[in-house]
Amino acid sequence: MAEQRTFTVGIGGLGAIGLRVAKALDAGIPGLRLVAVSARDRDKAARNMAGFRTPVPVVGLSELAGLAEVVVECAPAKAFEEVAYAAVRAGRIFMPLSVGQLLPRMDLVAEAERSGARIIVPTGALLGLDAVRAAAEGTVRSVTIVTRKPPKGLKGAPHLVENRIEIDKLKEPLKVFEGTARAAAKGFPANVNVAAALSLAGIGPDRTQVQVWADPTVDRNTHTIKVDSDTTRFTMTIEGVPTEENPATGKLTPLSVIAALRALASPLKVGT
Repeated sequence: MAEQRTFTVGIGGLGAIGLRVAKALDAGIPGLRLVAVSARDRDKAARNMAGFRTPVPVVGLSELAGLAEVVVECAPAKAFEEVAYAAVRAGRIFMPLSVGQLLPRMDLVAEAERSGARIIVPTGALLGLDAVRAAAEGTVRSVTIVTRKPPKGLKGAPHLVENRIEIDKLKEPLKVFEGTARAAAKGFPANVNVAAALSLAGIGPDRTQVQVWADPTVDRNTHTIKVDSDTTRFTMTIEGVPTEENPATGKLTPLSVIAALRALASPLKVGT
């Protein structure tokens, strides 16, 4: 029997997503080994790993690429470039969670072709990307996504700040944005990575249409996707439970990353 290959993994960011993924790797996933993490607060990161079976070094974002074959990015959007370019130029498997930050930096794809890197976007808090990717092999006429979040999950978004949109005292749902996935990713860098991933799976960020609602009547991050193509027409809705640490992030997202990592090392892959 052939010996299973083990991928070394580095995690950029130890927030609601990164810490959950790190704990799962430390607990043990066949074919995967955590070797390094990165965090703004290194002392806090070290404390978070105090109970780990095998604590790993806390290094700078750009250093992860020199230590790990797989680099998972779950850092603040402003730190995306530091971890992304280092990983791709080093020919690593790069797994970004700040997918919206990838849209204006598609030169990373060309760089990956040169270096032999792979950019793998996890499904995250979404569903149905397999169906969208399959439909996109034919002719897709339209893709729309409507995102509804409790107001606290949208607080501080650049689009709201720049347009002076107040959402703190809402009594009923308010549509705060309508436009393309590219514009949504710029205006809501911490909130609509799902729309960016959807656009990359389907007809692109300039044709994928997005609505964002601040909705005080919901307690879950809700995304409804509608696709119309020459082979299929479907509507999907997912209601994600927000994490306690960050209301903008759903509890499903770190599990999606763990599933994507597990698929790298598994001899069986289910889905497109």
